[in-house]
Amino acid sequence: MSAILLTGASGFIGRALAARLAADGHRLRLALRSPSSGKLPDAGIFRFAGLDGNTDWREALAGIEIVVHCAARAHIMKESAADPLGAFRRCNADASAHLARQAALAGVRRLIFVSTAKVWGEQTPPGQPFTVDTVPAPVDPYAISKLEAENALRASGAGGGMEMVIVRPPLVYGPGVKANFLRLMQWIARGRPVPVVDAGCRRSLVARDNLVDLLARCVDHPRAANQILPVSDGEDLPMPVLLRQLGEALGKPARMIPVPAWLLKSGARLLGRQAMADRLCASLQIDIGHTRRLLDWSPPLSVSEALARTAADFLAHCRT
Repeated sequence: MSAILLTGASGFIGRALAARLAADGHRLRLALRSPSSGKLPDAGIFRFAGLDGNTDWREALAGIEIVVHCAARAHIMKESAADPLGAFRRCNADASAHLARQAALAGVRRLIFVSTAKVWGEQTPPGQPFTVDTVPAPVDPYAISKLEAENALRASGAGGGMEMVIVRPPLVYGPGVKANFLRLMQWIARGRPVPVVDAGCRRSLVARDNLVDLLARCVDHPRAANQILPVSDGEDLPMPVLLRQLGEALGKPARMIPVPAWLLKSGARLLGRQAMADRLCASLQIDIGHTRRLLDWSPPLSVSEALARTAADFLAHCRT
């Protein structure tokens, strides 16, 4: 078992990953910026006030073998920063690079970085998924900062002999999910019609439990070293099928209405729901064959099972 520093341990992914790593018997140190809204396992706690290129990780890294870096600036529903790219760079690129440098000096063996599939771009032609060899083409400030972080981490690892593992997930959902996926569940649960543009569009998603399972495997799998690992549920569903399954899980059939793409995008822009419209209008598929073969890994949960768990939590907490 390994001594692991987990950053972002109070976040949506971090809480579930902390529980899994503790259950696997690893010795944990949890790095938190704010108190967790959920129960965390018994572990050493390292609190840091800000996430940027000046954050001092030396105390947190003492005696650590593995770092799993989940802390990031993400999911800004209403951006308030005057310079969004600068804000993302400070929290994601600069902070990650500084953590990697200090980790290498502390003798950390491996750093696992939770990046994003958005570094490849925002959409794919149907049937032409992103692969591990796809040339990155990030569009928004979040994705740009994550790719810059990846590049900085690889440079730090190569210079210090520390192994790097980069995991690129698409949209992550599961019990307690927020942002656009929560809004979509609320929309369906209230019986409101959901516009559908093209039945041929397919989306790759990843259940939090599936992502956590892969991250746990990356802790000690020898072939994960210095790899970029695409991850998803392994089922790219047409949007109507995804909406229908989500409606069934919520006990409220999704009311789907076909609309022209231009009309949906125009309406979404006026309502400040551009990101949701993009997900309804375009395909984004990820080929996880490389990850499956390299690590002998398959997502443990099917989409239907993961949606059922997500919907059950949503209904239990009256989040409509």
